[in-house]
Amino acid sequence: MPNTADLKIKIFADGADYDSMMKLYAEPYIKGFTTNPTLMRKAGIDDYEAFGRRILAAIPDRPISLEVFADDFASMEKQARVIAGWGSNVNVKIPVTNTKGEFSGELIRRLSADGIELNVTAVFSLDQVKRVTEALDLETPAIVSVFAGRIADTGVDPEPLMAEAFSILKSRPKAELLWASPRELLNIFQADKIGTHIITVTHDLLKKLANVGYDLDEFSLDTVKMFYNDAEASKFTIKC
Repeated sequence: MPNTADLKIKIFADGADYDSMMKLYAEPYIKGFTTNPTLMRKAGIDDYEAFGRRILAAIPDRPISLEVFADDFASMEKQARVIAGWGSNVNVKIPVTNTKGEFSGELIRRLSADGIELNVTAVFSLDQVKRVTEALDLETPAIVSVFAGRIADTGVDPEPLMAEAFSILKSRPKAELLWASPRELLNIFQADKIGTHIITVTHDLLKKLANVGYDLDEFSLDTVKMFYNDAEASKFTIKC
């Protein structure tokens, strides 16, 4: 049976609810945090900078990824440099392209060369991994977020792609591969087996960690009891 104690991969909590983030911050197995404008919008956040500064003040000792939201590279760069100044534990998230599909390579190159720690996000292909890797500075730590879960949503097995991405990133020893958008707890163990450095896990999915190592016969019995109890509570009948 799998055991979370055997995991080498770092688990980052993915979300934008402040109270939930504070609860997870108390858990030593949470090694960092990621968020994005979509998650912030769902959480009802209307002041991006205030939220960013608040979580950085509350969580000063673990990496936190905060994303730019401009679409032209000049504005992205200005935002990235401002966000980087909010705290020493910030990874500035830069999308691999803008909405026109233009590669962010030169921006990544400039920021990384200036020592700004990036999280290059929305990466889906090995070609993108190669181009991002080439743009990263050898001496500056970085994260490359490959959206393995969304790749799986297309019917493609992400494991071979992630394994190859891991090999590509070896040329940048300070860069870490991140398995983004996991769909189930099994993905944590799959990512760990490959050697992936980090996996982002949503708050809802983290609640399922209690199931790891659960005896399957007991799980079966609990499921049967759930069906029975729900049928009883619904007062279902069948004329026999």
